[in-house]
Amino acid sequence: MPRGRKKIVPHRRRRELKTNYHSRLKLLKSGKPRLVVRKSLNKVVCQIVEYQAEGDKTLFTADSTELKKYGWSVNTGNIPAAYLTGLLCAVKAKKKVKEAILDVGLFRSTKGNRLYAALKGVVDGGISIAHSEEILPDEDRIKGQHIASHAEILRKDNAEKYKKMFSAYAKSKVAPEDLPKHFDEVKAKILKA
Repeated sequence: MPRGRKKIVPHRRRRELKTNYHSRLKLLKSGKPRLVVRKSLNKVVCQIVEYQAEGDKTLFTADSTELKKYGWSVNTGNIPAAYLTGLLCAVKAKKKVKEAILDVGLFRSTKGNRLYAALKGVVDGGISIAHSEEILPDEDRIKGQHIASHAEILRKDNAEKYKKMFSAYAKSKVAPEDLPKHFDEVKAKILKA
């Protein structure tokens, strides 16, 4: 019969580094629905999730691939797409959810990244979420002005690299220099929905 200290095995999701239960408990104690923002290389997902004892219930979901319904024809994994996904989530949830709390999971919190662009989209859509204005990306990055200005410089200096880097934009028939204009058109369509 073994003797000594009992070995305590942590929760499976903690062992797999998928859930930080300390931060999750803090979020759940607020009693508010959570705005869960997750990102991958090619898309961003925003969900409004409510805690229930038998398991979390997802109330509303917006995926950046849904932006194609509104005319978005370029990359769905960048900062402008993240903002529009957050805005789309807020438009879907605005009638039932007035305030929420941000849940970014195990992603590293970096000022101005896609997670905070999605947060800004939700806040601009009318859902109240506590946040600091310093951490949000500036308006030029949200509209994609940084991509457009980089494309302009690259087109003048190195046309071959420009064609290689922005080949997906050429297929979608939206010039990278026109991204801020394309962003405004899609944003207007989402707000009308």
